[in-house]
Amino acid sequence: MKERSALAIARRMAELGEQGHAVTAYTLALADARDRQPETELEAALYLFENGGNYKVAYDAFRSLYRRGFQRETLLELMTQAFYQPNIKLLKSRYEKNCRLLRKYPYCFQQDFPAFEELPLRFYPYDDQRYIPFTVETETFGEPLDLRHPVVSRNFFQNLDKPVLAADVYSQYELEYLRDNVRKSEWVGRENHVYLHYTDWGIFCAYLQVLNLRPLLEEEKLVFLIGDEISQYPIDFQTRFGMDYSQYPVKPVGIREIHRLIWHTQLSSHNGGDFFNEIFDNHPNLIAVESVMLYHLRDQVEKFRKLLDGGGTITFDSVIGDGDLEKPQRLANQLSRMRDRTDKDIFVALYLAMADLRNLDPAARIVPSIFFQPHFHSYHCTLGANDQNRAVLDSPEYQELRDFSPLKGFKYIKTFTPLRRPTTSTGACVRFMQRQIDEWKPGQEPLTIPDELTERVLNRNYMVDWQDRLFQDSVLVRFEDGKLNPKATFTALAAFLDLPYTKSMTYCSRNGERDPESLKGNDRGFDPAAIYRTYEEYLGREERVYLEYLMGDVYRRYGYDFQYYDGAPMDEEAMNALVGRLHGCTDLILASYKKAMEHKVFFEGEDPEQRRQEILTEIGENMAAKRREIAGVLMRGLRFVNKNGAPLNFMPLLELDPALLEQPLYH
Repeated sequence: MKERSALAIARRMAELGEQGHAVTAYTLALADARDRQPETELEAALYLFENGGNYKVAYDAFRSLYRRGFQRETLLELMTQAFYQPNIKLLKSRYEKNCRLLRKYPYCFQQDFPAFEELPLRFYPYDDQRYIPFTVETETFGEPLDLRHPVVSRNFFQNLDKPVLAADVYSQYELEYLRDNVRKSEWVGRENHVYLHYTDWGIFCAYLQVLNLRPLLEEEKLVFLIGDEISQYPIDFQTRFGMDYSQYPVKPVGIREIHRLIWHTQLSSHNGGDFFNEIFDNHPNLIAVESVMLYHLRDQVEKFRKLLDGGGTITFDSVIGDGDLEKPQRLANQLSRMRDRTDKDIFVALYLAMADLRNLDPAARIVPSIFFQPHFHSYHCTLGANDQNRAVLDSPEYQELRDFSPLKGFKYIKTFTPLRRPTTSTGACVRFMQRQIDEWKPGQEPLTIPDELTERVLNRNYMVDWQDRLFQDSVLVRFEDGKLNPKATFTALAAFLDLPYTKSMTYCSRNGERDPESLKGNDRGFDPAAIYRTYEEYLGREERVYLEYLMGDVYRRYGYDFQYYDGAPMDEEAMNALVGRLHGCTDLILASYKKAMEHKVFFEGEDPEQRRQEILTEIGENMAAKRREIAGVLMRGLRFVNKNGAPLNFMPLLELDPALLEQPLYH
C-alpha cells in the first residue's frame, strides 16, 4: 500500500509539473520497490536521473537492475552514454601519459602496452573520488572504488629482512604510502627498492587509466614485476645495473621524512593504556614516547613556533632516556634552517627530542612512525538529541585533539583504541581517585571524586565518525586479549599498524626497563590479575548493573558477558528504582565532598554541620537525577550520529588468529 501511494503521488506530482515533490516521492517509491518491482524501480530511477534527483540513487538503481538481468542492453547503453563516454578523453589521456612514463622508466621491463580500446576494464566515474570498474569480457560491474581512500589495507612491512614486496597494489594512496615510507637505497646503504608484483598485465594496464604514476616514479624507488618476472626478486642491482649501494653511508632520518603517525587513543581512564605503551616501547621502527599531556605538547609547539618565526633560538627542555646530549641542539638547528616550516615539523622534532631512540634501527628499510598517545586528566562526553531523535555525541577533549594542528600534517594515520571491561575499568579508576583523596594533606587544593558512572555510560568513543580522518583507519583492541593472548593480539595489532612483529613486542618495558610498575600497585607485564580483580569496595553491585545495562551495546559488540545484569527488560520505573539503590562509588563521591567541606567557612549564624549535610543531600539528589536523566535518554534506543547527522559506527574489533591463541578468548 505504501509503495502504491508513493508511486501514485510521484506520478501525480510529475503530471502537475511539481518536479521537486515528484523527485521526493519517486525517491521513496524507489526505496520501496528495490529488488521487488523492477519496472517501478526503473521508472523512478529514470525520473530522478532526468529531473535533478540524486544521480547516485538513480545510478545505483541502474546497476542493480542490470545485475538482475533487467533490460541489460538498454541500461548498459544508458550508463555508458551518461557516465563513461563523457570521460573517455580524460581516461585515455591519462592512460597514454602513464604508458609513456613507464616506457622511459628503467624498472618496468614489460613494454607491450595494449591499445586503450583493448583494455579489459572500463572505469565509469561514480563521483569525484570513486570509479565503478566494468569488466568487458563478462560485462559485469564491480563496486565503487576510491583509489585515494586513506586506509593501508595490508601488512606491507611484516618482514624487513628483504626489500618490500607487494602484489597487485592498485590504490593510489597505498602506492604513495610505499613511496613515502620506504627509504631510498642510497640512504640505507643497501638495495631497498619497492617491488610491485602484478599478476595480470592487462589488469595492471587497465588501472593506468585512473592512477597518477608521475609522482610515484620520480625517485625511481619502485620496481614493477609482471607475472613470471617475480622470479627476479630481489634484483642484484650491482650485477645488473652497476649500482653498489653498500658504498653509501646510512643517512639519519630527517624530520621531513616522517609522514606516518600511529595514534593510541585514550578511550577513557584505566583502560590499559600504559600496558600497550610498554608493548610498543623499544620497537626498532617507532619513535615512541609514553603518555604525554596534550596541553603540554600544544604549548611547546606554540612556544617554538613563535620563537622560530621571530628569528629566535629554541632549546629542548630535556632528553628523556637515551642520553644523547647532542640530539636537542641538532634538532633545533634543523628546525631553524627549515623553510616553510610547519607545526607538524616542530611536533616531529619535539618527539624525536623526547623519545628514547637507543633501540631505533638507524639502517631500517622503512621510515619510523611516530607513536602518539596524547593524555588528558579526564575525558568528558556530552550527549544530546537532535530533531530526528538521534543522539549527538561530543567531547571537548576530542575536539581539542581534532584542532591540534600538527595532526593535520600527517598523511598516513593509523588509530587503535584499547578497551577494558567497563565495570573493571570503572572500579580501577575510582580506586585511583580514592587513593588521591586518602593521600590529601591540609593546605593542598581540596579534591573530590566526579561521578564516574555517568562519565562511563556517556562515553561512546568506541563509536566512530567515518567522516573523521582520524578514524578512517582504526581498530579496537581488548586489554584482556593483550594480557591473556599476547602473541595472537600483538601479532594482529602489528599487522594492522603495518609494523613487523618484533621481539620487543613480546615483553613489557619502559625506556628499556623490563616489566616496570606503571603506577604504584599496578600489575606488571602480562600478569592477568588486573583482569580478574573486582574492585568491589569501589563499585557496588547495583552500580555494576547500571553500567552493564546502559552499556549493553559495548558488551554485546565486543564479546563481554554480563556478570551482574541478568538480561531482564527494564522500564523507566525499574531504572528509577535501581538508581535509588546505587551505593559504592556513590558513597565515595559523597564522602569526598564531605571531606572537602571540613574546612569550609560558612556565613555567621549558620550551623556548619547542618549546612554541610544540606549541601551533601543536594549533591546526592542532583547526582541521582542526572543518572535517571541519562538512563532515560539512552533507553530511548537512539541512533548515534555526528554533528552532520551521519551515523556513527562501532569501531571494528581486532581479529585474532585462532591458531595463535594460548588460552580461550576472554568473555
